Amino acid sequence: MSIPFLWLFLSSWPLVAVFSHPHHPPTHLNRRGSSRGVPPQGFYDPRNGGGSWLTEVNDTFPIGLGEPLNVVLLGSSDPAVLVDQQNDGGLRNYFLSFGFAGECLGQHSGSDQEANLGDGRGYLNETAVMRYDYGDPTLGTCKETVEGGNHFRYWIQSGSSANSGAVFIASSYELPTQLHHDIIFNGYNFARDWLIGNATAQSTLIPTENLTNGTTFSGQTSYAGYVYQSNVQYVSGFLSNTSNGINHFLSVGANGTSAVDGLVAFVDVKILTAPSGASVKSPARPSARPSLFAIAVVLMSMLAAALFP
Repeated sequence: MSIPFLWLFLSSWPLVAVFSHPHHPPTHLNRRGSSRGVPPQGFYDPRNGGGSWLTEVNDTFPIGLGEPLNVVLLGSSDPAVLVDQQNDGGLRNYFLSFGFAGECLGQHSGSDQEANLGDGRGYLNETAVMRYDYGDPTLGTCKETVEGGNHFRYWIQSGSSANSGAVFIASSYELPTQLHHDIIFNGYNFARDWLIGNATAQSTLIPTENLTNGTTFSGQTSYAGYVYQSNVQYVSGFLSNTSNGINHFLSVGANGTSAVDGLVAFVDVKILTAPSGASVKSPARPSARPSLFAIAVVLMSMLAAALFP
């Protein structure tokens, strides 16, 4: 791609398209008033409906590798949190409260993955990909795309045979674009724990090596006037402690360390406070929009990373 072509591309790209039409729009499958049936544990085990705790990744070698669904937001969470939107304190507002935003300039990058949550709908592409925003919800995910960092895909368990509303997350910590977004050593477990550390506002990193079945954390985060309480428990028995069948197993698991430690973090989320007049919607996007120059800088950096690895 030449520089003149890039400038032509930028100058002809309406900003409204960047901010209003992301590749992965919020789904309408999980809305208030839907007939959810939440079991006591807050989710249905995907295996009971023919599903899996691993995603399905295309074109792996060997074929058939997947990535762990290692975080679950429970269906027993406040219903408003489980609605896949940023308005009214919804799911994407909750993600923003602990530092994860939508993809760079609303444009999807990377390959899709599928998951079967055992809810009768079979394997489906992720609802969306969220990336660590490095403290900048507007452009920070562009930095994550180029330089690497924590990110996750998610799916909502909302099929007719297992409609818990629980949100299943596959989190991982990736290397920069120049290194083809490979996953760092222990990157599935670290990503899960750094996500949980953010969601519970821990003052220090969660010590991954010390976690066991039953370990708990809790804490509060906030965004756009909503304050969330997240209560987390790590549970074994759903994922295997293994590298078998795991994508990127050569880089993630090494020196006797399994790529996946067998723990899933289950999160119950409550809204403690909301803005005055709860029917007032929070901004559909962060209020500070990037300038065309800022967009050009970001895209030039991405182009340079792709052309000069």
